Amino acid sequence: MNILQSRLRDKLNKRQEEGRLRQLQKERDGIDIYSNDYLGFATSKELNSRILNLLNGHAESIQGSTGSRLISGNSDYTMEVEGFIAAKHQVESSLLFPSGYLANQTLFSILPAKNDTIILDEKVHRSVYDGCRLSLSNRWKFKHNDLNHLEELLKKSNGQVWVGVESLYSMDGDFAPLSEIAELCDKFAAALIVDEAHAIGTFGLGFVNMFGLQKQVFATLVTYGKAMGQSGAAVLGSKVLIDYLINYAPGFIYSTGMPDFQALCVQESYHFLDENDLILNKLQGNIKRFGRAMGLSMESFQSPIFPIRFKDVGIMEKALRDLTNNGFLSYGINTPTVPKGEEMIRVCVHTFNSEMEIDLLADILKRYMDE
Repeated sequence: MNILQSRLRDKLNKRQEEGRLRQLQKERDGIDIYSNDYLGFATSKELNSRILNLLNGHAESIQGSTGSRLISGNSDYTMEVEGFIAAKHQVESSLLFPSGYLANQTLFSILPAKNDTIILDEKVHRSVYDGCRLSLSNRWKFKHNDLNHLEELLKKSNGQVWVGVESLYSMDGDFAPLSEIAELCDKFAAALIVDEAHAIGTFGLGFVNMFGLQKQVFATLVTYGKAMGQSGAAVLGSKVLIDYLINYAPGFIYSTGMPDFQALCVQESYHFLDENDLILNKLQGNIKRFGRAMGLSMESFQSPIFPIRFKDVGIMEKALRDLTNNGFLSYGINTPTVPKGEEMIRVCVHTFNSEMEIDLLADILKRYMDE
């Protein structure tokens, strides 16, 4: 056992020497430019009040579900919420999962068969790659958002082909050419899976809904722990897909069902989003203000995620210290989360960031980007 402990400690020491040791931090007060709470739902006093009222009316729903949903852990509440989510997104069916990570891992591990081919955008989330490692399929990567490279791989692929993308990429904050990718998948009879973790809420019901691609997308993943201010995730698609997951997905079959209250809170966040559609305009206004302050060209709508890169990691660390000294909550993205040379400060703009905060943030960052 001492030898094993030493081996683990050696690996931790190496990571510390490289400046890449991850550690949990105590909660801090400050100006949030790093969380995924893009719309401020997680800190909204109004939404909090509505959820407290919901709890008063459904006090029994807050406790554990007692088991797998296939045994004792299912409820009418959760099934009704899943029906609500499916209708909202204009798909046949939906299935709730405890997290987006588990949902992605499940989709990519159990849908592709042995002689199938999975083709992933090189920048999809780690959960997708982890799911693929559990699959017996061939796995290829195409260059980020490169339609020509994707088509080249589609032409030479074997078996049923599965294509995995994000609609809004979590690190670089750019958008997938989703309609064009869907057309390519139609052309080659490939099944398209779209992760909308950062688009749901931030852009209404996400881009699959916005572009009317429900019939062209085999499965859509939406998560609720970011702009929606809750937790959990849902897979959206056909009834056949959802029935298959219920029967063949270990991550669903062998997991304890989420408490009913979690599902009810998700539903409440959808209602809150419907009633506060102007908040999306507020977010876009803040995004454009920051983009202009940084000297960027702003499109008609823009991502709230800005990857800020510097000449070297040392300059990035100086910028982080300056941000901290000015009351900003921020962090640097290092390898192995991103490839070496792509380290960055990932800035997230929110509805609740003031104009003064946005302008100060841009001033600090530009100071170090010019070094």
